[in-house]
Amino acid sequence: MSIDVTVENFEAEVIAASQTVPVLVDFWAPWCGPCKTLGPILEKLETAYEGRCKLVKIDSDTEQQLAAAFGIRSIPTVILLKNGQPVDGFAGALPEGKVREFLDKHVPSAAETEAVAEEEAALDALADGDVEGALERLQHAVATDPANDDVRCDYVKLLLQLGYLDEARLAFEPFAAKAQAEAAGTVTASLRRIDALQRWIAAFDAAQAQPDIGAYDAKIAANKRDFDARFGRAQLLVVQQQWTAALDELLEILMRDRTWNDDLARKTYIAILELIEPPAPKVAEGQIPPQDPVVATYRRRLSSLILS
Repeated sequence: MSIDVTVENFEAEVIAASQTVPVLVDFWAPWCGPCKTLGPILEKLETAYEGRCKLVKIDSDTEQQLAAAFGIRSIPTVILLKNGQPVDGFAGALPEGKVREFLDKHVPSAAETEAVAEEEAALDALADGDVEGALERLQHAVATDPANDDVRCDYVKLLLQLGYLDEARLAFEPFAAKAQAEAAGTVTASLRRIDALQRWIAAFDAAQAQPDIGAYDAKIAANKRDFDARFGRAQLLVVQQQWTAALDELLEILMRDRTWNDDLARKTYIAILELIEPPAPKVAEGQIPPQDPVVATYRRRLSSLILS
């Protein structure tokens, strides 16, 4: 059911609502013939998309301030907002098929919506200490929307945290090509997570080859510049999830040779920070979420070392 929007309720019904779902703003007027054709199509599709988008209507005659703010020159005009910002739109009474094409570019599919809901439930379960429940929900989320990188990353990460290496490898397989893109320099937030997980899996492999941390300790005692030993020790600590100890070991390498082994220590250090960064808490619009103190401290240490 569409909502009539005025200046008074615009902030709540459009700007705030678009933080959660895409909002379609239909600018119309009672005398407009094409508006009477497009309106029922939009209402039908809002119902068909089952809450994955929201439709609001603005009478451009009575709400001229809003029409002017959006630069409306003719009606009907439809503007789509996400996260408080207009991202797309169209003018004129398009047929239903064309409106569907427009919506499908911006509105998440039912599978995507279900997977995100399962992911959020999994994170809540983890916060409550229900690890197995979280794992089950993430497994379901990946099965529901296999192309969702964020959900798959969360699933692989939890598998590695639990030591389920074979299952983690299998779940990671679709990321192989994307990990190569990371190596080629096409860096995105998703690829940084993928790279971090790949390095965690590599640490498991190294730990299987040499599981005795004492062997590394002996080599380092004999030669503080045995960077291979230091790096191997750091990888064992990663497998044991002794994150700060692993970071400290990598810092020992970086203090002596910042670019050792094609930046391997620095890249692994950054990957660990990615792995231990907790999910950002939800904050009000315009506010910056607080940084995790451990991550912030070790970021500063790396910056100080690089800049010194």
